[in-house]
Amino acid sequence: MNKYIESIKQRVKNLPMSPGVYIMRDENGTIIYIGKAKHLKNRVSQYFLNTVKQQKVQLMADSVKTFDYIICNSELEALNLEANLIKKHQPFYNILLKDGKANPFFRIDLKQDFPTVEITRKLKNDGAKYFGPYFGSVNARELMQLINTTFSLRTCHLNLNNGKQAKRECLNYHLGLCYAPCVGKISKEDYRKEIDKVIAFLKGDVSYAKKILQQKMESCAETQNFEKAIVYRNNLKTIDALNAKLITELNHFNDIDVFGFFTNGVASVISVLVVRAGKIMGLNNFYVVDLSNAKEEVLANFVSQYYPNSSTVPQEVVFPCELGEVVENYLNQFSKTKVKVVVPKIGIRKKLLTMAEVNAQDYLEKNIEKEKLNELKTIGACKLLQQRLNLPELPVRIEGYDISNISGTNMVASMVVFTNGNPNYAHYRKFKIKTVVGKNNDFESMKEVLTRRINELKGDDVSFSVKPNLILIDGGKGQLSFAYSVLTESNVNIPMVSLAKKEEEIFVPHKSEPILLSKDDYALKLLQRVRDESHRYAITFHRNLRNKNALVSELSKIKLIGKNKEMALLNHFRDINKIKNASVEELMEVNGISQKLATNIYEYFHKPES
Repeated sequence: MNKYIESIKQRVKNLPMSPGVYIMRDENGTIIYIGKAKHLKNRVSQYFLNTVKQQKVQLMADSVKTFDYIICNSELEALNLEANLIKKHQPFYNILLKDGKANPFFRIDLKQDFPTVEITRKLKNDGAKYFGPYFGSVNARELMQLINTTFSLRTCHLNLNNGKQAKRECLNYHLGLCYAPCVGKISKEDYRKEIDKVIAFLKGDVSYAKKILQQKMESCAETQNFEKAIVYRNNLKTIDALNAKLITELNHFNDIDVFGFFTNGVASVISVLVVRAGKIMGLNNFYVVDLSNAKEEVLANFVSQYYPNSSTVPQEVVFPCELGEVVENYLNQFSKTKVKVVVPKIGIRKKLLTMAEVNAQDYLEKNIEKEKLNELKTIGACKLLQQRLNLPELPVRIEGYDISNISGTNMVASMVVFTNGNPNYAHYRKFKIKTVVGKNNDFESMKEVLTRRINELKGDDVSFSVKPNLILIDGGKGQLSFAYSVLTESNVNIPMVSLAKKEEEIFVPHKSEPILLSKDDYALKLLQRVRDESHRYAITFHRNLRNKNALVSELSKIKLIGKNKEMALLNHFRDINKIKNASVEELMEVNGISQKLATNIYEYFHKPES
């Protein structure tokens, strides 16, 4: 029973009947749930009525001490605000996207004079054309290889805008894989015609590509270049495999997302069937947990998080039920053309919806034990950790720190963040140690890092501005005492523990004896994951910094190379060994590297003593 129920009910009485967003908080002030409502008063009151509720809803309602709310001008504005707040705070009881990996897209920037086709997993509102997503049995890299061998577009990163040119063409031109716009071998107008053919191909018209590949295969066979002929034959098979996924009842160029839904009353799965250019590209399953009882509300909340981060909005979206005008308006925000929202009763779209729903049911039934185990390792482990360490609040946000150096050089530190038991990569941060120079002192280094981190609590950084529920230090009692002094000196109250590697002992401040947990305890396993991840992140940063310094140091010995050229080479190759093994032509692909300078670099690394 919620001991704060009477005060909550009094606040509910004063809520407006306006659209808005409500924010539920526990007794520690932690946000545990965020929702949107068409009528705030009606929606929030449902959580605190004396009615029978699902277990997950009752657990959340019993945990609420107070709530905040934000009045919005419209339900659409509330949906946008809810999506942004959930993304920022990631509340404990909100919808969980368990399979939201970013799928690859093709990107073509038509603002360039000579555009390239590139694979990307990040969608930006930059005016470029995006095609995809590609997943499942459709391999984006195979398609990229097919495009490169068929259309002979440039693959380099040279800036060719405003008439800029390279000194000479690269090897791809001589192999027939590029029209060499870098030296003016093709005009902008003719190159754009080739780009238009690629766009048509990505939209589903494969006739031209098949014709070109067939000609190239036959030409290679006639000249007995059978190895290359096999490559073209395999590309033709790739096109045939794509055509096998064609849905003949659909318009040949249709892009559709189909949302299937299945629930067992406690957990739910939403399956998104992706159709691009009239072809089924694949299906993604998302295990979701939500406090909404209505299927319509679960789907609406899901859509607000799925778009625009997980995919571009297609021409048409299919749902199993009516979601209302607000969802349609929400989708149209992210699309240049009006999105058609369909709830099919018959026909091919109904068949696609049934396919998505059958997959959702199958995924839930086969993966429910797997999801329970995942929940035990993440959210369940957070609950166990609170009990084992007697923490004042649930460790929703855990920050782990580690130091990395070799003999006091290139000293760095890492901060990793776990939210609800999962890595929150966007909140990771790394530090270069500034005050401890030339000596191997992890204690002083950790003190510097924590001091800098605590000083940023009131800053604007999306990660530093969030106060952690628990800080984990790698090490024993000594490391913990030194690190904890930062909190006491700053008068900041944040629980802190350390984890010693040898016996996996957990040390807490002001206690001499460590806490020992079973090796099978999920609370310990969560701490180990945070500790190991912070170590990995610190080591990776240190290695990259060391390689960068070594590279710059080596390049500075070469004639005619200054700081700008060093950075250009570093950004292009990333590794000293790649520069050592690069040909003169490959070195010339770097912006600002002339043939003479490329020759100097090549000869420097190919001297007998090198």
